[in-house]
Amino acid sequence: MTTFRFGIMGAGNIANRFCEAVKQIEGCEVAAVSSKSKERAESFARKYGIEKAYDSYEEMLKDVGLDAVYIAATSNAHYSLTMLCLDYKTPVLCEKAMFLNSREAETALQRSEKENVFVMEAMWSRFLPAVRKAREWMREKKIGELAYADAAIGFLAPRDFSNRYYNPQLGGGAAFDLTVYTYELLTFLIEQERKDMQIQAVFSESGVDVSEHIQIQYETALASMKTTFLANLQQELVLYGDKGKIVLPRPHFASEAFLYDEKGNVKEHFVDESGRDGFTYEIEEVIRCVRQGKIESDTVPHSLTLECAGVFDEIYKKKP
Repeated sequence: MTTFRFGIMGAGNIANRFCEAVKQIEGCEVAAVSSKSKERAESFARKYGIEKAYDSYEEMLKDVGLDAVYIAATSNAHYSLTMLCLDYKTPVLCEKAMFLNSREAETALQRSEKENVFVMEAMWSRFLPAVRKAREWMREKKIGELAYADAAIGFLAPRDFSNRYYNPQLGGGAAFDLTVYTYELLTFLIEQERKDMQIQAVFSESGVDVSEHIQIQYETALASMKTTFLANLQQELVLYGDKGKIVLPRPHFASEAFLYDEKGNVKEHFVDESGRDGFTYEIEEVIRCVRQGKIESDTVPHSLTLECAGVFDEIYKKKP
Protein backbone atom coordinates (compact mmCIF):
# COMPACT_ATOMS: atom_id res chain seq x y z
CA MET A 1 0.00 0.00 0.00
CA THR A 2 1.29 3.48 -0.86
CA THR A 3 2.54 5.80 1.87
CA PHE A 4 -0.15 8.03 3.39
CA ARG A 5 0.98 11.65 3.03
CA PHE A 6 -0.03 14.35 5.52
CA GLY A 7 0.40 18.08 5.16
CA ILE A 8 0.46 20.31 8.25
CA MET A 9 -1.02 23.79 8.55
CA GLY A 10 0.71 25.61 11.40
CA ALA A 11 4.16 24.96 12.83
CA GLY A 12 3.58 25.47 16.56
CA ASN A 13 4.05 23.17 19.54
CA ILE A 14 1.18 20.79 18.76
CA ALA A 15 2.54 20.24 15.24
CA ASN A 16 5.76 18.92 16.79
CA ARG A 17 3.76 16.34 18.74
CA PHE A 18 1.97 15.30 15.55
CA CYS A 19 5.24 14.74 13.66
CA GLU A 20 6.66 12.64 16.49
CA ALA A 21 3.51 10.48 16.44
CA VAL A 22 3.65 10.01 12.66
CA LYS A 23 7.14 8.54 13.05
CA GLN A 24 5.57 5.66 15.01
CA ILE A 25 3.18 4.73 12.18
CA GLU A 26 4.39 2.54 9.36
CA GLY A 27 3.44 3.73 5.88
CA CYS A 28 2.73 7.32 6.94
CA GLU A 29 4.73 10.52 6.53
CA VAL A 30 4.49 14.29 6.78
CA ALA A 31 5.18 15.44 3.24
CA ALA A 32 4.70 19.19 3.64
CA VAL A 33 4.29 21.94 6.22
CA SER A 34 2.87 25.43 5.83
CA SER A 35 2.94 28.46 8.10
CA LYS A 36 2.32 32.18 7.79
CA SER A 37 6.10 32.49 8.26
CA LYS A 38 8.34 31.01 5.55
CA GLU A 39 11.27 30.96 7.97
CA ARG A 40 9.25 29.08 10.57
CA ALA A 41 7.97 26.56 8.03
CA GLU A 42 11.47 25.91 6.67
CA SER A 43 12.92 25.52 10.17
CA PHE A 44 10.16 23.05 11.07
CA ALA A 45 10.71 21.12 7.83
CA ARG A 46 14.46 20.80 8.50
CA LYS A 47 13.81 19.57 12.02
CA TYR A 48 11.60 16.70 10.85
CA GLY A 49 13.05 15.99 7.41
CA ILE A 50 9.90 17.22 5.65
CA GLU A 51 10.27 17.55 1.90
CA LYS A 52 8.44 20.83 1.30
CA ALA A 53 7.76 24.02 3.28
CA TYR A 54 5.41 26.88 2.40
CA ASP A 55 4.45 30.32 3.68
CA SER A 56 1.03 29.89 2.05
CA TYR A 57 -1.54 27.32 3.13
CA GLU A 58 -3.19 27.40 -0.28
CA GLU A 59 0.07 26.95 -2.18
CA MET A 60 0.71 23.76 -0.21
CA LEU A 61 -2.68 22.40 -1.24
CA LYS A 62 -2.09 23.38 -4.88
CA ASP A 63 1.42 22.02 -5.15
CA VAL A 64 1.52 18.77 -3.19
CA GLY A 65 -0.53 15.61 -3.63
CA LEU A 66 -1.67 15.09 -0.04
CA ASP A 67 -3.91 12.38 1.39
CA ALA A 68 -4.97 14.58 4.33
CA VAL A 69 -4.11 17.80 6.15
CA TYR A 70 -3.62 18.24 9.90
CA ILE A 71 -4.67 21.74 11.00
CA ALA A 72 -2.48 22.77 13.92
CA ALA A 73 -3.10 26.52 13.82
CA THR A 74 -4.85 28.41 16.62
CA SER A 75 -8.61 27.96 17.01
CA ASN A 76 -9.55 31.22 15.29
CA ALA A 77 -8.22 29.84 11.98
CA HIS A 78 -9.76 26.36 12.13
CA TYR A 79 -12.93 27.18 10.21
CA SER A 80 -11.28 29.09 7.36
CA LEU A 81 -8.53 26.49 6.94
CA THR A 82 -11.03 23.62 6.99
CA MET A 83 -13.03 25.37 4.27
CA LEU A 84 -9.83 25.94 2.28
CA CYS A 85 -9.00 22.23 2.44
CA LEU A 86 -12.54 21.43 1.29
CA ASP A 87 -12.06 23.80 -1.66
CA TYR A 88 -9.28 21.42 -2.74
CA LYS A 89 -11.22 18.30 -1.68
CA THR A 90 -8.47 17.40 0.81
CA PRO A 91 -9.44 15.38 3.93
CA VAL A 92 -9.03 17.20 7.24
CA LEU A 93 -7.93 16.38 10.78
CA CYS A 94 -8.34 19.61 12.76
CA GLU A 95 -7.26 20.38 16.31
CA LYS A 96 -9.91 20.94 18.92
CA ALA A 97 -11.92 22.97 19.39
CA MET A 98 -12.53 22.54 15.67
CA PHE A 99 -15.11 25.33 15.46
CA LEU A 100 -15.98 28.28 17.67
CA ASN A 101 -19.74 28.21 17.16
CA SER A 102 -22.60 26.33 15.52
CA ARG A 103 -22.61 28.47 12.41
CA GLU A 104 -19.04 27.49 11.57
CA ALA A 105 -19.65 23.84 12.42
CA GLU A 106 -22.83 23.52 10.39
CA THR A 107 -21.40 25.27 7.34
CA ALA A 108 -18.16 23.26 7.22
CA LEU A 109 -19.64 19.87 8.02
CA GLN A 110 -22.48 20.30 5.52
CA ARG A 111 -19.80 21.14 2.96
CA SER A 112 -17.88 17.99 3.94
CA GLU A 113 -20.97 15.92 3.27
CA LYS A 114 -21.75 17.71 0.01
CA GLU A 115 -18.20 17.29 -1.31
CA ASN A 116 -17.90 13.76 0.12
CA VAL A 117 -14.62 14.70 1.85
CA PHE A 118 -13.53 13.32 5.23
CA VAL A 119 -13.40 15.79 8.15
CA MET A 120 -12.64 15.00 11.81
CA GLU A 121 -12.00 16.96 14.98
CA ALA A 122 -8.75 15.84 16.62
CA MET A 123 -10.27 14.68 19.91
CA TRP A 124 -7.41 12.28 20.58
CA SER A 125 -8.58 11.55 24.14
CA ARG A 126 -11.51 9.45 22.90
CA PHE A 127 -9.00 6.97 21.41
CA LEU A 128 -6.81 6.53 24.50
CA PRO A 129 -6.75 2.92 25.80
CA ALA A 130 -7.51 4.02 29.37
CA VAL A 131 -10.57 5.99 28.24
CA ARG A 132 -11.75 3.09 26.11
CA LYS A 133 -11.29 0.74 29.08
CA ALA A 134 -13.50 3.03 31.18
CA ARG A 135 -16.12 2.92 28.43
CA GLU A 136 -15.90 -0.88 28.38
CA TRP A 137 -16.49 -0.98 32.16
CA MET A 138 -19.48 1.33 31.73
CA ARG A 139 -20.99 -0.85 29.03
CA GLU A 140 -20.44 -3.94 31.18
CA LYS A 141 -22.25 -2.22 34.08
CA LYS A 142 -19.22 -2.71 36.32
CA ILE A 143 -20.43 0.17 38.52
CA GLY A 144 -24.10 -0.74 38.17
CA GLU A 145 -26.48 2.04 37.21
CA LEU A 146 -24.83 5.40 36.66
CA ALA A 147 -26.07 8.06 39.08
CA TYR A 148 -23.62 10.94 38.76
CA ALA A 149 -20.50 12.01 36.88
CA ASP A 150 -17.99 14.71 37.67
CA ALA A 151 -15.27 16.00 35.31
CA ALA A 152 -12.75 18.70 36.19
CA ILE A 153 -9.87 20.15 34.18
CA GLY A 154 -8.18 23.38 35.17
CA PHE A 155 -4.80 25.04 35.38
CA LEU A 156 -3.35 28.47 36.03
CA ALA A 157 -2.89 29.95 32.55
CA PRO A 158 -0.38 32.78 32.07
CA ARG A 159 -2.34 35.99 32.60
CA ASP A 160 -1.20 37.63 29.39
CA PHE A 161 -3.95 38.98 27.17
CA SER A 162 -1.79 38.48 24.06
CA ASN A 163 -1.44 34.72 24.46
CA ARG A 164 -3.69 32.03 22.99
CA TYR A 165 -5.50 31.50 26.32
CA TYR A 166 -6.75 35.05 26.80
CA ASN A 167 -6.72 36.56 23.32
CA PRO A 168 -10.14 36.41 21.61
CA GLN A 169 -8.48 37.07 18.24
CA LEU A 170 -6.65 33.73 18.61
CA GLY A 171 -9.76 31.82 19.65
CA GLY A 172 -8.87 32.00 23.34
CA GLY A 173 -11.06 30.85 26.20
CA ALA A 174 -11.57 27.90 28.53
CA ALA A 175 -14.49 26.60 26.45
CA PHE A 176 -12.33 25.97 23.38
CA ASP A 177 -9.27 24.82 25.33
CA LEU A 178 -10.73 22.75 28.19
CA THR A 179 -14.52 22.38 28.14
CA VAL A 180 -14.25 20.74 24.73
CA TYR A 181 -12.45 17.88 26.52
CA THR A 182 -14.82 17.47 29.43
CA TYR A 183 -17.89 17.54 27.20
CA GLU A 184 -16.59 15.23 24.49
CA LEU A 185 -15.22 12.74 27.02
CA LEU A 186 -18.38 12.64 29.14
CA THR A 187 -20.53 12.08 26.08
CA PHE A 188 -18.23 9.22 25.05
CA LEU A 189 -18.61 7.52 28.43
CA ILE A 190 -22.24 8.38 29.18
CA GLU A 191 -24.15 7.03 26.22
CA GLN A 192 -27.43 8.68 27.09
CA GLU A 193 -29.47 11.47 25.58
CA ARG A 194 -28.94 14.92 27.07
CA LYS A 195 -32.20 16.21 28.58
CA ASP A 196 -31.18 19.55 30.09
CA MET A 197 -28.09 21.72 30.54
CA GLN A 198 -27.36 24.61 32.90
CA ILE A 199 -24.29 26.81 32.43
CA GLN A 200 -22.43 29.26 34.63
CA ALA A 201 -19.46 31.11 33.18
CA VAL A 202 -16.92 33.74 34.22
CA PHE A 203 -15.35 36.03 31.61
CA SER A 204 -12.06 37.92 31.72
CA GLU A 205 -11.44 41.55 30.88
CA SER A 206 -10.22 40.44 27.45
CA GLY A 207 -13.67 39.05 26.67
CA VAL A 208 -12.91 35.32 26.74
CA ASP A 209 -14.40 32.84 29.20
CA VAL A 210 -12.02 31.69 31.93
CA SER A 211 -14.19 29.40 34.08
CA GLU A 212 -17.22 27.20 33.48
CA HIS A 213 -19.51 25.11 35.63
CA ILE A 214 -21.88 23.09 33.48
CA GLN A 215 -24.55 20.78 34.84
CA ILE A 216 -26.18 18.22 32.54
CA GLN A 217 -29.20 16.05 33.09
CA TYR A 218 -29.12 12.80 31.16
CA GLU A 219 -31.89 10.21 30.98
CA THR A 220 -31.00 8.55 34.30
CA ALA A 221 -28.00 10.50 35.63
CA LEU A 222 -26.61 13.94 36.40
CA ALA A 223 -23.19 15.23 35.38
CA SER A 224 -21.07 18.19 36.39
CA MET A 225 -18.20 19.75 34.42
CA LYS A 226 -15.76 22.27 35.87
CA THR A 227 -13.07 23.97 33.78
CA THR A 228 -10.90 26.99 34.50
CA PHE A 229 -7.79 28.99 33.62
CA LEU A 230 -7.74 30.51 37.12
CA ALA A 231 -6.63 27.62 39.36
CA ASN A 232 -4.97 24.23 39.38
CA LEU A 233 -7.86 21.80 39.82
CA GLN A 234 -7.57 18.17 40.77
CA GLN A 235 -7.95 17.00 37.21
CA GLU A 236 -10.04 13.86 37.00
CA LEU A 237 -13.21 12.36 35.63
CA VAL A 238 -15.31 10.23 37.99
CA LEU A 239 -18.36 8.11 37.15
CA TYR A 240 -20.44 7.09 40.17
CA GLY A 241 -22.83 4.14 40.17
CA ASP A 242 -24.73 2.12 42.77
CA LYS A 243 -22.04 -0.61 42.66
CA GLY A 244 -18.91 1.54 42.65
CA LYS A 245 -17.10 4.18 40.64
CA ILE A 246 -14.64 4.65 37.77
CA VAL A 247 -11.85 7.22 38.05
CA LEU A 248 -9.77 8.62 35.19
CA PRO A 249 -6.93 10.84 36.48
CA ARG A 250 -6.00 13.64 34.05
CA PRO A 251 -8.75 12.39 31.73
CA HIS A 252 -7.69 14.28 28.58
CA PHE A 253 -4.24 12.64 28.85
CA ALA A 254 -5.45 9.46 30.58
CA SER A 255 -2.87 6.71 30.93
CA GLU A 256 -4.68 4.74 33.64
CA ALA A 257 -8.19 3.97 34.88
CA PHE A 258 -9.41 2.76 38.28
CA LEU A 259 -12.49 0.67 38.99
CA TYR A 260 -13.74 0.76 42.60
CA ASP A 261 -16.44 -1.28 44.32
CA GLU A 262 -19.19 0.30 46.43
CA LYS A 263 -16.96 0.13 49.54
CA GLY A 264 -14.15 2.09 47.93
CA ASN A 265 -11.85 -0.84 47.24
CA VAL A 266 -9.93 -0.96 43.95
CA LYS A 267 -11.25 -3.89 41.91
CA GLU A 268 -9.28 -3.23 38.73
CA HIS A 269 -6.48 -0.89 37.78
CA PHE A 270 -5.81 -0.47 34.06
CA VAL A 271 -2.46 1.01 33.02
CA ASP A 272 -1.65 1.78 29.40
CA GLU A 273 1.73 0.12 28.88
CA SER A 274 1.71 0.31 25.09
CA GLY A 275 4.39 3.02 25.00
CA ARG A 276 2.59 4.65 22.08
CA ASP A 277 2.01 8.35 21.68
CA GLY A 278 -1.74 8.88 22.08
CA PHE A 279 -1.83 10.91 18.86
CA THR A 280 -1.10 7.76 16.85
CA TYR A 281 -4.62 6.43 17.40
CA GLU A 282 -6.37 9.42 15.85
CA ILE A 283 -3.89 9.48 12.96
CA GLU A 284 -4.56 5.81 12.26
CA GLU A 285 -8.30 6.55 12.38
CA VAL A 286 -7.90 9.21 9.68
CA ILE A 287 -5.88 6.86 7.47
CA ARG A 288 -8.42 4.06 7.90
CA CYS A 289 -11.45 6.29 7.25
CA VAL A 290 -9.97 8.05 4.22
CA ARG A 291 -8.94 4.76 2.63
CA GLN A 292 -12.43 3.38 3.24
CA GLY A 293 -13.97 6.41 1.56
CA LYS A 294 -15.73 7.61 4.72
CA ILE A 295 -16.50 11.27 5.42
CA GLU A 296 -16.57 10.99 9.21
CA SER A 297 -15.24 8.88 12.08
CA ASP A 298 -17.47 6.68 14.21
CA THR A 299 -15.40 7.65 17.27
CA VAL A 300 -15.44 11.42 16.66
CA PRO A 301 -18.48 11.89 14.40
CA HIS A 302 -19.69 15.15 12.91
CA SER A 303 -22.68 15.09 15.26
CA LEU A 304 -20.35 15.33 18.27
CA THR A 305 -18.52 18.36 16.89
CA LEU A 306 -21.85 20.03 16.07
CA GLU A 307 -23.20 19.31 19.54
CA CYS A 308 -20.12 20.71 21.27
CA ALA A 309 -20.23 23.83 19.10
CA GLY A 310 -23.78 24.30 20.37
CA VAL A 311 -22.44 24.20 23.94
CA PHE A 312 -20.01 26.99 23.03
CA ASP A 313 -22.96 29.03 21.75
CA GLU A 314 -24.70 28.65 25.11
CA ILE A 315 -21.56 29.58 27.04
CA TYR A 316 -21.08 32.78 25.08
CA LYS A 317 -24.70 33.77 25.61
CA LYS A 318 -23.57 34.27 29.23
CA LYS A 319 -21.03 36.90 28.23
CA PRO A 320 -21.77 40.21 30.00
